Amino acid sequence: MAKSVTEKGVSVRLNAVRFDYGNMAMRFDVSIAASTITAIIGPSGSGKSTLLNLIAGFEKPLGGSIEIDGIDVTTLSPSLRPVSMVFQDNNLFSHLDVASNIGLGRRSDLRLEEVDKVEIQAAIQKVGLAGKEGRKPEALSGGERQRVAIARALVRNRPVLLLDEAFASLGPALRHEMLDLIGQLHKETGMTIIMVTHHPDDALRLSSTLLFLDNGHIIASGPARDLLSDDGPALLRNYLGSKESGF
Repeated sequence: MAKSVTEKGVSVRLNAVRFDYGNMAMRFDVSIAASTITAIIGPSGSGKSTLLNLIAGFEKPLGGSIEIDGIDVTTLSPSLRPVSMVFQDNNLFSHLDVASNIGLGRRSDLRLEEVDKVEIQAAIQKVGLAGKEGRKPEALSGGERQRVAIARALVRNRPVLLLDEAFASLGPALRHEMLDLIGQLHKETGMTIIMVTHHPDDALRLSSTLLFLDNGHIIASGPARDLLSDDGPALLRNYLGSKESGF
């Protein structure tokens, strides 16, 4: 029997996590429910990417704990955490074709067994790259390269997907296309998705929970449609107003 959506994703908890970046003392305390989509917005330098890096294990907290699926992963290396991450720079290898770049998500030495090849082909189908398996990154559009990065994350079969401004370099139409792809993959896999974005409307497009960061702290959290309404927090309204004014 196929798994339901709620059986795939897992919860993420940052419990009084402390991290210092230069003179900024960051403090994160938040619970993210399993199989939800969470968007993180805030001014540049507010700690958005740091929050993702702490969850992924690329940064180590000075205090507090990080739990994934109720298990303390604070001291675990990134490779041992049930997390995949997609960056703005998709980190594709120029000398490898689409299938091989995706295959790295299964085995770093690309010594793939038949089950790996089946998973890779399934991911290629899911992200809409069928027929382009043999192309090198230089022959792909920006959106297609990000689809390869997403497929590589999918074949890792990790229940948490982190997106660090993964679509920031794309134009509006392509960005919306990628967001719709993420929404569809979320329906199919039920992964817990946490994404950093500079576009508040991304949170609305994916009907997500919103975290608003400022100066290393989570200032507001809740349903995106509520926080981004005219009745949302004043600090968030001020931030959105300054963005719309181009400041």
